Amino acid sequence: MPFRMLWSRLPLLWRLFGFALAWLLLISALHWRLNTERPQRQVIRLGYMPVVTNLAAPLLDHVTREGDGIQFKAIKFASFAEMAEALRNDDIQAAFMIAPLAVVLRQQGVDVRVVYIGNRHESTLVAQKGLAVNGLADLVGKTVAVPMRFSGHNLCLLREMAEAGLENQINIVEMNPPDMAAALSSGALDAYYVGEPFAAQTLMSGDARLVHYVESVWPGFICNLMLVKGRLIDEHPQQVQQLVSGAVRSGLWAKRHPQTVSRVLSRYWHQDPELIRYAMNTPENRIVFNQYTPIEEELQYIGNLMHRFGLTAAADIEGLVADRFALQVPLGEVASLDAILP
Repeated sequence: MPFRMLWSRLPLLWRLFGFALAWLLLISALHWRLNTERPQRQVIRLGYMPVVTNLAAPLLDHVTREGDGIQFKAIKFASFAEMAEALRNDDIQAAFMIAPLAVVLRQQGVDVRVVYIGNRHESTLVAQKGLAVNGLADLVGKTVAVPMRFSGHNLCLLREMAEAGLENQINIVEMNPPDMAAALSSGALDAYYVGEPFAAQTLMSGDARLVHYVESVWPGFICNLMLVKGRLIDEHPQQVQQLVSGAVRSGLWAKRHPQTVSRVLSRYWHQDPELIRYAMNTPENRIVFNQYTPIEEELQYIGNLMHRFGLTAAADIEGLVADRFALQVPLGEVASLDAILP
C-alpha cells in the first residue's frame, strides 16, 4: 500500500504526533550541527580603559565578534590596578596598560612584553575654571589628580616640578580617570592630568580650563601601550602578530574616520560620540597614531625616571620590549573598519 494512502488512513492524533516527531528530529539535528560540528573559536581577552589611546581594543572586539576566526574580546576596567591584577592572574592575555605600570609588572616577575604603543600625546592637564592657573607654578599648594602613581602623568608632573624647583609643593593624588571630571566639577580637585576623553569632558562642559597638552612639555609622550603575556608569544606568535597588526591598522583607520569611530566607541564606552570626536580632534592632528613601534630606549627612560623619583627600587626593564610584531605590520590603505585585520 503506498505510503501516502497509509498515512491518510491514520487517525488525526497519530498524524499530528508524526509531524511533531519529525519536527523534533529536524531541530535536534540542526542543534547538533551548529553546536558540535563548528570548531570552537579561540578567544583572546584584551583589558582596556575607555581612553583614546586604547581604541584598538573595542574596534578589534567589534570586527571579530562574528565569524569563525579568532575573537579579540575587549574587557573594560575601571582602574589600571584592577587590570594589572587580571593580567597577572591570566584572566586576560593582553592589556592596554599605562606605560610605567608595565615596568612595575616586569620588575615584579610577571612575564609580559610591550608589543605596541597605542598612540603618542593624547593626555591633558586641566584645572578648575575659576582658578587662575596658567602654568605649573600656579598649582603650588593645590591638589592635582593623576590616574595612579605608576603613570606617565605622575612622572611628567614630578619631572616638571623638579625642573622648576617645585618639588613637594603640589599635592598629587591618585584617582581613577572616570571619577576625575565629577571631582573637579564638585570642587574636590583643583586640577587633573589624564588621557582623553576625560579631560575633554570638563573642557566641553566649561568646568575646566586648559593648562597644557602633554606634548608641549614631553614630545612623543606615551600614555598607554599594549602588554601581552610571554606565554602567548611563545605558543601563538601568529595570533600576537594578528593582534598587533589589527591594533596598528585600527589606529590608522580611526585617524581618517573620526565620526564613524566615535559612534562605535560610544557604544563600548557609554560616552557621547561628540565628546569622543572632540577629544580626538582638538586640536586637529594632535594625536599621533603612526609611531606605534615600542623602542627600548624610550621605555628605559621611563624606568630611569621611576627610579629617580623613588617609584621603583631599580630602573631595570630587561626583556620588556618585543618590537618584532610592530615591525612586521602590513601597512597600506585600510579600506574599511572590517579591513583592520589583514
